Amino acid sequence: MERRTALRLITATATGAAAVTALPSVGAETGRAAGAAGQGKAAAKGGYTFALDTNVTRSSVRFTNRYGIGIAGDLYVPKTARGKLPALAVSGPFGAVKEQSSGLYANEFARRGYVALAFDPSFTGQSGGTVRDVASPDIYTEDYSAAVDFLGLQKVVDRERIGAQAVCGLSGMALTATAADSRIKAVATASMYDMSRSISRGHEDYYTRAQRQKVVDYLSRQRWIDAENGTYARGSHEVPFDEDGNVAPSNRVLPKTLPPDADPITASFFDYYRTERGYHPRSINSTTAWTATTPMSFFAFQQMTNIDMLAPRKALLVAGADAHSRYYSEDVQAKAPDTIDLVIVPGAGHVDLYDRKDLIPFDNLDAFFTKNLI
Repeated sequence: MERRTALRLITATATGAAAVTALPSVGAETGRAAGAAGQGKAAAKGGYTFALDTNVTRSSVRFTNRYGIGIAGDLYVPKTARGKLPALAVSGPFGAVKEQSSGLYANEFARRGYVALAFDPSFTGQSGGTVRDVASPDIYTEDYSAAVDFLGLQKVVDRERIGAQAVCGLSGMALTATAADSRIKAVATASMYDMSRSISRGHEDYYTRAQRQKVVDYLSRQRWIDAENGTYARGSHEVPFDEDGNVAPSNRVLPKTLPPDADPITASFFDYYRTERGYHPRSINSTTAWTATTPMSFFAFQQMTNIDMLAPRKALLVAGADAHSRYYSEDVQAKAPDTIDLVIVPGAGHVDLYDRKDLIPFDNLDAFFTKNLI
């Protein structure tokens, strides 16, 4: 089943369908305000979906971006830290929180000798922002530079050896930030999405010109509705269409239960966000949807425009051989083949690179940063 068909499936099943896989009993899906407590398997690990390495310390930190928004992060430091170490700013996936995939990456890099900062983007998780669960490619790009500000002020960090590691939808922001901020000496991504391209053009650019206009018209009408109600409705960040060609947004990223005929892509996301494997009550993907007008920013702010400004610094993009998102990494790498390297992981899908440590090529990533954080 095509991803565009899958989006219609999610819409049709968001309000309930015959279930073949249900979310384990991990607590009520409420408390969307910043600071809601973790539950279920995550609670057993202190609110995290992975175990902290015994050779790593983790501390909660906060810093402020240049828009004055407070960003919540976890700082991972090797227990054997001596002198000044290389450091990485880590975030993603889009709609995830630092207790999920980005924290797992930061934990592993700290085990290998880096200082790593996993953070929640603005308006999400435990970070600030009055309106909850709204995404901005501009502000999310800024959040990476704010993370660099914070890291560069730490006594244990060598500010001349700071890089960025991103997962999934925050990868485009990390690349954009690196192109604009030369303090970021190297950047790596895993299962990269260009969210501006995804949201404004659909998966594999399937939106027609007429469909793109329909999405813009839908978002514009929603602005009137939100203004009149004084609230922010929820809706699909990549807007699907029904069989009659009309926009058909859902108030959930993923259905509460997985339908028997779910396509493999939806099933893979469900298996991470909606099961004990990766569920977290602060994760938008686990529990709800973005604000409905979130796509407007992604129509207005195109990423990758200045990707040539990465040079002479380097980037490493990692993608699963079987990932539906593989083409994003391949297309970006093709724009700057002398600057950007691409690693394709055999037997890996998109979500596998969130937490499958047997598939995530950490040795390659470590070697890349060791060589380029100089």
